[in-house]
Amino acid sequence: MEREKQKAILESILFAMGESVEISRLAHVIEEDVRVTKSLLKEMGESYKAAERGIELTYFEDSVQLCTKPDMYEYLVKIAKAPRKISLTDTVIETLSIIAYKQPVTRVEVERVRGVSCDHAINKLLEYDLICELGRLDAPGRPLLFGTTEQFLRCFGVKSLEELPELSTLQIEEFKQQAEAEVQLTMDI
Repeated sequence: MEREKQKAILESILFAMGESVEISRLAHVIEEDVRVTKSLLKEMGESYKAAERGIELTYFEDSVQLCTKPDMYEYLVKIAKAPRKISLTDTVIETLSIIAYKQPVTRVEVERVRGVSCDHAINKLLEYDLICELGRLDAPGRPLLFGTTEQFLRCFGVKSLEELPELSTLQIEEFKQQAEAEVQLTMDI
């Protein structure tokens, strides 16, 4: 199969899927190895940059997605409803941080770190597609394991979990103090 046809196939798959696709799956479809597929994707990305195009390729770990260029956002808003703004409370952000850094993690482990119930925060994070269920822990009760999603990576502008900043011991201590204050507040009520 010629390279231009392979690029057309890749582009049509990425367009139709509307979400990221593993590069290995794309390679399988065009009957090439991952190295050749990455080369084709690189050529596609360069052609999108060279021409005044409204799209680009965005990479997430071992997958790729066809996306709108950020400078096109203002025009998209004119044609579509403005996307729903996600509002994260401090409690939800703290819960998300714990999940991001300790994943895969159970609800009980998150609550042990925070010192308070995290049911509401975890439900909000699931609703916003920032975390997902990764399976169950092989332990009594088989508790659910949670981890972050690609949507989490997109929202926080990182391509992989390795890009997350390292937590200092001071930040960890602040998390504990905030959780303790939250416990005290609920006891006072």
